[in-house]
Formats: sequence, structure tokens, C-alpha cells
Amino acid sequence: MTRRKSIFTKPTLYLIVWAISALAIGCNQKSGKMLNGIGENARANLPQAFLDSIPEDMVKWYDDDIDNGEIRIDVRDSLSVANWDDFSPTDTLKKTAPNILFILYDDTGLGAWSPYGGSIRMPTLDLLANEGLIYTQWHTTALCSPTRSTIMTGRNHHLNGMASITETADGFPGANGRVPDNCVPFAQVLQDNGYSTFWIGKNHNVPETDVAPGGYRGEWPCQQGFDRFYGFLGGETNNWYPDLVEDNRFVEAPSTPNDSKNPVANPEEGYHLSKDLTDKALEMLKNQQASNPHKPWYMWFCPGANHAPHHSPPSYTKEYIDDETFAEGYKVYRDTIHKRMLEKGILPEGTALTDVNFLDTSIGNPLDTITPWDDLDTTTQALYVRMAEVYAGFSTYTDVQVGRIIDYLKETGQYENTIILYAADNGASGEGSPSGSVNENKFFNGYPDLLEENMKYMDVLGTAETYNHFPTGWAAAFSTPFKMFKRYSQFAGGTNDPLVITWPRHTRRINDENRIRHQYHHSVDIVPTLLDAIGIEMPKVYNGVVQKDLSGVSMLYTINDTCTANTPTKKEVQYYCMLGTRGIWKDGWKAIELHAPTSGKGNFSDEGWELYDVANDRSESRNLADEEGYEGKLQEMIDTWYEQAAINNALPLDDRSADELLTIERPNPEPPRYTHRYYPYTAAVPEGVAANIRGRSYSIEATMDDISDPEGVLFAHGSRFGGHTMYMSGDSLIYLYNFLGIDYKQYKVYLTGMDQLDSDTEYKFIADVEIDTSLTTDTAFVGTVKLYVEGHSSFGIDSSLINTQPAKFTLSGDGLCVGYDSADAITTDYPNFEEQGRFEGATLKFVEVKARGEARRNLKAEARRMMMRQ
Repeated sequence: MTRRKSIFTKPTLYLIVWAISALAIGCNQKSGKMLNGIGENARANLPQAFLDSIPEDMVKWYDDDIDNGEIRIDVRDSLSVANWDDFSPTDTLKKTAPNILFILYDDTGLGAWSPYGGSIRMPTLDLLANEGLIYTQWHTTALCSPTRSTIMTGRNHHLNGMASITETADGFPGANGRVPDNCVPFAQVLQDNGYSTFWIGKNHNVPETDVAPGGYRGEWPCQQGFDRFYGFLGGETNNWYPDLVEDNRFVEAPSTPNDSKNPVANPEEGYHLSKDLTDKALEMLKNQQASNPHKPWYMWFCPGANHAPHHSPPSYTKEYIDDETFAEGYKVYRDTIHKRMLEKGILPEGTALTDVNFLDTSIGNPLDTITPWDDLDTTTQALYVRMAEVYAGFSTYTDVQVGRIIDYLKETGQYENTIILYAADNGASGEGSPSGSVNENKFFNGYPDLLEENMKYMDVLGTAETYNHFPTGWAAAFSTPFKMFKRYSQFAGGTNDPLVITWPRHTRRINDENRIRHQYHHSVDIVPTLLDAIGIEMPKVYNGVVQKDLSGVSMLYTINDTCTANTPTKKEVQYYCMLGTRGIWKDGWKAIELHAPTSGKGNFSDEGWELYDVANDRSESRNLADEEGYEGKLQEMIDTWYEQAAINNALPLDDRSADELLTIERPNPEPPRYTHRYYPYTAAVPEGVAANIRGRSYSIEATMDDISDPEGVLFAHGSRFGGHTMYMSGDSLIYLYNFLGIDYKQYKVYLTGMDQLDSDTEYKFIADVEIDTSLTTDTAFVGTVKLYVEGHSSFGIDSSLINTQPAKFTLSGDGLCVGYDSADAITTDYPNFEEQGRFEGATLKFVEVKARGEARRNLKAEARRMMMRQ
């Protein structure tokens, strides 16, 4: 008999049963009826003990009336559809939310870059300016940490606790060096709203005591709303041998120049920080796009440029040498750029070129004066020209690296909807003094820069052999047409900085003749602008803390073709206050107090004020304070400054000298101690938290056993530009004090016979330095070093007189190491130099640094070092 084949296969039957069940469930849910006999009473099968214990915020999950979720004992009878929002990160953004790329240079005045008429060629910035907008009256605080804090939070710098750089924090509300909880970071708000967030490069918003492997991480970028960080935490770093942090840990640079005695000839042959930062930026963006391409991103890209040291690949310096861009000196440059800025429309017709050295000697700081170009001999002029060429090459090279990011955005279709901001955080730097330097660490230590010695480095300026900074004459030139430069918050030379904004989707269609924007704005206006562009708001309350209102206004009105160069600004008022300098802008008028930063003179109530009609006198060249009819306006402006000072916690005014600022007692998580024990191969200990031997006697004691054939570094602290090290090479124990990198001040002490060490004996090798502060050479303290092996007189003692540095060994990076010498080595004489002098051939147990007595300090020298880290 033939069996008739069913038209329903097993899978088909399963599908039918499932469909009927689903329909029944759906009907029951729709009508409020539930399966398994529970009925309309959602709590029927739940024990009373459970029902009595349901937290208030969970009641909705057991309520019959809930629309999108209910909980039963059995998950099959429960419903969680459409409730994922309760457990997912907030994502309020539309799919069209723009990416944001903010490129923030350091130490660059309005007269430096090509889009503004400057002679420094910026091919990437030129491209962006041709498709974007050039802002001619965008201002900053005149200093690094404070400006960056305004861009971090959208609040004025005193509200962020950043009256100055973090190293000068003094404990007042406006100057404590830590961003308060009532100023939530912009990046945190973006992160909460679905953005990926990245910070690349310079930070300088972390207190010095926190810049340590074991330090508090609360102020580090990854705790301030950034998913990733790669860069340096201090105010500056060596661009060939940087002090690097990745996320929350210190790391070594991925590569270094091939030969420290013969630095690389071009960037393709070796490491440079600008290239490394760009590589890491591209890596982060590519990884984000590979996994979460629908998410918008915010990247803050902050290169070491153009802060000292001015480190330029030689091929980029050569471009400026060949065309003699700066050959006629800083006076001619200032005149030339002023005319060019007028021709381009960067400055309104009739804008005057201001004078230099205009401050009366009773007010001005001699270190901020400018030596007239014609007073220099031809040899000095040639050196100073080269310093400008290196600075320009540094800037151009970094801009070319930024171009790689722009190329990537274009190749991947992200360019059109990316808001790109390209700016600088303060004016050109005057910290090079009137004479400049090939190793600014000399200046920080109060040691003279001698022209004869500096000329030896002219052909290698900008390479790994120098730590260079140009003289004040170039700071004034690159801040054309304004008065003064960085640190002077009342003068536009310190605050009026370049800003180009490109948002191709919107700015490309703007007429090429309408790309200049003269509206007056400030760094506090960046956050409101970006929030406005994205379509989100700064929270009024965050983590239970009522937030400070944003200090700025949105600039978004300028990013369209209905705005023109002279459309009135929507900003009403902006105060300035920094290191005892102060000023106020309101409705096109500006009042400033004549005062030099860190002058230590006080007498603020007795200082004279000046008044400028900035709307008609862009360079602030005509003081109206003493002219008839302006007395009321000046008093109105002064009153406005005090109103803003009260709102923003700007008092007390602090013009104390750097010596005084340095000696302020600040909280330190580590109790003071005279003996520091360090174990081998840990991360380099930053100088800010390392054993302090400055101006005091000390010993370095290395303990080892299991000896076979020992060689390499026992202890090292510093770099080729200043430091000391104890190491073993061949049959010798060697202590070297490298005084400021000066060839004839390399003090080396030897102890031979190390090939006779007993493998079964524990040894302590000691370098003991006794300082005699009654003896000085320039600013250096003289000491006697003794090198010996404790308890083993058969090895003898070697001793020598040495000069010791009164200030720190390094400005940033090149910390204290045991068992190796990180980054830029103190000497190339290590037996295994290519491996960082890594110690081998014995067990190095630990090294102790023991300081004796109270430090004798050359405060002025060390204070200069600190202030130059701005």
C-alpha cells in the first residue's frame, strides 16, 4: 500500500506551531491577558515576600500597565522588547552629527603663518583656509594651561582653577590648578552623547605632582572625557626624545634617531614627535571607523610645535635657508608682514604697526626687551636668522603631518562633515630672552649663553644636538602688528592668535571674497560653538553638581554665507588676567593696565590704565585715556573689569616673581624624605617627583650581587643637555656629571679594577657629592665627588671637583632611571648604548639616592626654568 505524502514537512509544522503560539501570546499581551494562568494580575505567581521587597524604581517591571516590558518568574512569560534604552549609553545624536578635528599649536602669533600674510609656509592650513574661514580677532588667555582649560570646559580660566600654568597653583579658588566638578569637560559631554573622543599631543593641564607613574589620575585626559590619549603631560618635550604617555601609562617612543651624534637628515629616516603623533591619530581614527563607523568623533590634536625646543628636520629648515626668508632680520620682517596683512585684508586699512620696547623701564622686564637688529654684529645676526629658519621649518613640517590626517578624511569620505579648527593657544614666545639659546636649560639655570659657544651649533640647530629657542625679537615679529607676546594678557601680541575654521559641507559654498571674519571672539567661545553645531546643550547639573554657566557665546552665526567680514560680533565682553597683567574688552573698546607679568611690584591701584577704540584701532596704537572726553569711558571699562573679576574668581591679582611662586607650599601625596630607594627597570621617574638633590650634598648608592661581567647603567637622571649618571664599562665604575651639556664641563670620575669583583659578594658602589655653596661658578654650586666601593678599600677612591646645576636637569621628560638611561642619553659612552645602556652581568638590587641637609637653592634660576614651561 502506498502512503500518501503529507504536504507539511517537519520544519513547516514547527513554523506553523510557532506562528500560532506567537499570535496567541501577542493577542494575550495586547488584551492584557497573560499565559500560564497568571491573567491580568501580574503579581499572581510571585510570593508576597518578593512583592513586599520590590524597590520603587522596579515596580514598573511588575505592573500590568507597562507597555514595553514585564517580569515574571519564567523568562518565557516575560517581556523586555524595546527596553534596551534603559541599559544602553545615551545616544541622542542624529546620524548627521559632525566629526570635530581641533588642531591646536603652541606659541604662534598672528604674523607667523601664510594664510595671515606670514612667511611660514603652511600648505595644509592654506588648503583649509581656501575652503573655510579666517578669523582675525580670535583671542586666548596669553598662556598655555589656561587657554586649554577654556577649550576643555567652555568656562573662563579662573573658573577652571587655571589662573596660570599648573606649576604656579596657589590654592585660591581661581588658581588651584585643578578643574572643579562644576565645570564638566566638553569631551565628557560629547562622550555621554555618543561621540568617540581622542586627545593627541600636549596636555599641560595636570598638576606636576600628578605627573608620575603612581600619581593621581583624576586630572589625566582619560578621566576628563577622552576615550584615548597619546602625548605628553608637561608644558613641553624634546621632539626627538619625547616624554610620552599612552592613555594612563608612561611609554617609550616607538623609535629614535639613528645616531645621536649625527641626527637624521630628513624625517623619513627617523623619529620626530610630530610624525609620531600623526601616526597615532590615524591609528585611533582607523580603529574607531573599523568597529563603530556610525559614531561621530572628536579629536583634539595638540603637537609640540611651535613650543620650544624648536626641533625641525634639517630638510625643512633648509627650505628657508635656501630662499633666505628671514635673512633681513626681525625688524624688516615685522615691517614686511604688516604691509602684507593690510593687503590681504587681515588688518583693516589704516591699522598702525606698534612700537617695540615701549614699556618704561620702571614697568618692563629686561628679559622681555628686544635688541635692535642693527645693533647686532653680522655673526650674531646670522645665528638669529638660523633660529627663525628652524622655527619655521618646525611649523611647516608639523603642518605637513597634519595634512596626512586631512588626506585620510578625504579618502574615507569623512571630510565633508568634519568641523576642522586650526589655531594657536597664545602668542609667540618671548621666553628665549633677548639673545636666544641653543640650550634653553642654560637660561633656566641662570647660566649665560655665550655667542662663541652657540655658534658651534649653528649648523645643527633644530636637531637632537640642540634644545633651542629664538630671541625676543622674533617673538615680536611673529606677533605683528601687536604689542608684546605670550604672557602679556593685556596686549594683543599675547592673545590675538590665528584661527581657521573649515566645515566643508557649509563653508565651501561661501564666496572666496568672503572668507575673512573680523568678529571679536575668544577661546571660551569654542565650546558653545561646537555644542550649537552638534545640537546638544551643556548640562545644568552633572553627577549631582550644579554646573557653572558657559562663559562664551556661539560663533556658529559666522559659519554661513549671510555673514560678512564686518558683521557685528555677538560677543559682548571678555576680561583678561594673567600673572599680574589685566585688561578688558567690551563692545569694541579695550582698557589695559600697564604692568609686566611676574614683576613682583604690586601696587595695582597705582598703576596707569590705557584705553583703546579697538573697533577703529585694531593694533591698539592710540591711547585715548588721557584725551579729553574719554574719562567716563575709561572708568566704565575699569568697573567692568572688576565686575568680571568677581564673576570669574579672578582675584587676588598675582604678579609675584617666579621665585616666590616657586616656593609656595603645595599639597604633595608623598611625605618629604631624604632617602629614595629605586628598583631597576621601572618607568623613568619624572623630575617633579624624583629625588631632589639640587643645591644639597647627596650620595648615590647602588647595591648588586651575583656578579659575572657587569656593565651598563646603574643610575641616570637627565639628558645630553644636563644630568648625571653612574655606570660600569670594561673594568671601570664611572660617575659622570654632565653640566648643561657643555663640552668642557663633563666631569667624569673613574674607579678601575671592577674586573676583580667577587661573584659571591654583595657590593655597594657609592658616588658621594659634598656641595660647598660658598664656592660658585656663575650660578653653579661647586662640589667634591668621591667614588668608592663601601667596605672594600682595595678598590681605592677617586675624587674630583665638579660644577652642579642649581635648577632641574630637564624641563620635561628624561626622568630618573635605574638599570638603563631612557630617551635622550646623558652620554654616548655607555658600553651598550643602542640598548639604552641596559645593565647586565650582575643582579642590580636597588639604588638609593640620599640627600643631606636643607637645599641651597638658586631660586631665580630655577624659577625661570619653571616659567619657561608655559
